[in-house]
Amino acid sequence: MVLVLVLVGVLVGLQWSRPIPGPVFHPSVSDSIRLSGTSPSLPWPATGSAALSMEGVGTLGHVGSTKPVPIASITKVMTAYVVLKDHPLSAGATGPDIPVTAAVVADYQAGLASQQSVVQVSAGESLTELQTLEALLIPSGNDIATMLADWDAGSTTAFIAKMNSAAQTLGLHSTHFDDVSGLDPGSVSTPTDLIRLGEAAMALPAFSQTVDLGEITLPEAGLVYNFDYDLGRDGIIGIKTGTDAAAGGCFLFEAQNTVDGKKVTIVGVVLGQQTSSPITAVLSSAEGLAGAAFADMANLPLVAPGQLMGKVTTPWGASVAVRAPHAPSVIGWPGISLPAQLDVPTVPHVVGTKTSIGVLKVNLDGRIVDIALRASGSLHGPSVIWRLTRF
Repeated sequence: MVLVLVLVGVLVGLQWSRPIPGPVFHPSVSDSIRLSGTSPSLPWPATGSAALSMEGVGTLGHVGSTKPVPIASITKVMTAYVVLKDHPLSAGATGPDIPVTAAVVADYQAGLASQQSVVQVSAGESLTELQTLEALLIPSGNDIATMLADWDAGSTTAFIAKMNSAAQTLGLHSTHFDDVSGLDPGSVSTPTDLIRLGEAAMALPAFSQTVDLGEITLPEAGLVYNFDYDLGRDGIIGIKTGTDAAAGGCFLFEAQNTVDGKKVTIVGVVLGQQTSSPITAVLSSAEGLAGAAFADMANLPLVAPGQLMGKVTTPWGASVAVRAPHAPSVIGWPGISLPAQLDVPTVPHVVGTKTSIGVLKVNLDGRIVDIALRASGSLHGPSVIWRLTRF
């Protein structure tokens, strides 16, 4: 009898001293969250392709093919980007003088004869770097693209290699350039890639200040106007139009507006508008997209206050809800999905009300916002019977 009691005592001691498994978190959120509300519809073009993105939030959608297509003079955005990365211009600076060579004059004359988009130049003339960028981006001079390429890299061939290298560096994996002006239909891209290129170019002050100009005056060409007639409409501040037979009408644009006291920026692109008036078609489409996007933006919480984010359970059957007591708000678009990632370390053995369980990290177009996850109550420990009878 004594031996039995001893054995029972030993077994009870061993069972009681066994490590107790800790609580486990079971999330009710996956790899994304969705802002509250019904997704508004946008006036997408019926043909071609288009995309729209909100800086600091992410994509608002896209339509049409995702295959690379000719982009006409939008190519000049990359031309300007490469030049400014190689030869930066500070605010108010005009940069060095660039001589107009005989080759540039010949390029101008050939382009004029074939009815290309060119800017008048003459032998012996010089333009500052800023003036060449203005002549490239405002009246869209094909001859100026060649002039800048030769000045920067010694030849258009060498400069095109720089353009394609820059595309890879920016992550534009569906983009390829065969020329510096976009006249060659082999210069192709996609709406998603072009939005990224537009964001990178507009981050350069000399570029963003140039494309917002409605007109410029050049030494030989005189007063010339921007083909972007949308400037100032629905907050549009650039970026570049383009049109030819292969590409149709194309427009890469940026617009800014104030929503709930905060400045909001969107970048969009419309490609492949094969109409009798392609530039009018893309400008009208961009204006409609920008106006509709801003109209539907609102200050929205990332998650509802107190929203259930999961629960913590124990092997002995106790559980407690995990919630987000507070969540920051963002200027966003109803119904948009945002990437998110849970960061939950080992759950502590003792869980009380407001115990930190982890963090939900929401990706706002590269900016990470943390939402704290906390227990909404306490967990009781295991009973004596459970500890002695578990297996």
